[in-house]
Amino acid sequence: MAKRIGQGLLLPVLGLAAWYAVARLQLFSPYLLPGPGAVWEALGELWRGGTLVHHLAISLERVFAGFLLAAVTAIPLGIVCGRSRLFYTYCWFLLEFFRHVPPLAAIPLIILWAGIGELSKLVIIFWACFFPLFLNTISGIRGCDPKWVEVGRSLDFTEGQIIRHIQLPAALDSIVTGLQLSLGYSWRALIGAELVAASAGIGYLILDAEEMSRPDIVIVGILCIGVVGTLLDWTFLLLVKHFLPWRGTKEALHDPAH
Repeated sequence: MAKRIGQGLLLPVLGLAAWYAVARLQLFSPYLLPGPGAVWEALGELWRGGTLVHHLAISLERVFAGFLLAAVTAIPLGIVCGRSRLFYTYCWFLLEFFRHVPPLAAIPLIILWAGIGELSKLVIIFWACFFPLFLNTISGIRGCDPKWVEVGRSLDFTEGQIIRHIQLPAALDSIVTGLQLSLGYSWRALIGAELVAASAGIGYLILDAEEMSRPDIVIVGILCIGVVGTLLDWTFLLLVKHFLPWRGTKEALHDPAH
């Protein structure tokens, strides 16, 4: 594990060294590329004043609200569509249309309808989260072995029991994958939304810094987006490993690093 962490940190350390060297040699204007020292000072300034924590908390609150709303909507609909070919046939065209429209492309219309308040951010995050989870749930339900369903029916299981005891466990891998993808999409979509219309959040912090000619704060915001997104993904995987340990074991068997 320690060896893998060291290997993973090699490129970031080299990149940091190259960044420091470029800034030290002044190959670019400090306005275009502030050095690591200037960015570190800006980070300390934002941290001590509580500005960074404030904007991060607002962004994370939006992400979790939209993500949970998408989860409680996409999973049941995915189960219904996965079990009912007729329902999926009628909904297919509309679902395909919205799936291929990026939520950021609809921001102007969403703002027109919902304003620049929290509702517009929630709609954008929901839109970004919904389809990865919905499609993975359908795939998992349809991937359930029909023989298992027949066994359940031979044991006089109700449809609810078949879903709960047979199809949902069979679809769990796909649903977890959909949840992981949706969480990542929600974070990226939110930042895009905040860059366009927001009065708080990491995206707003970056836009405000750009208008104030503070590239050091812009870089702090970009670094925070990457770090927080990575931490969200790692936290999700740790929770999956804790609650579904068998899934982590199966993935490890297919990991080429093992």
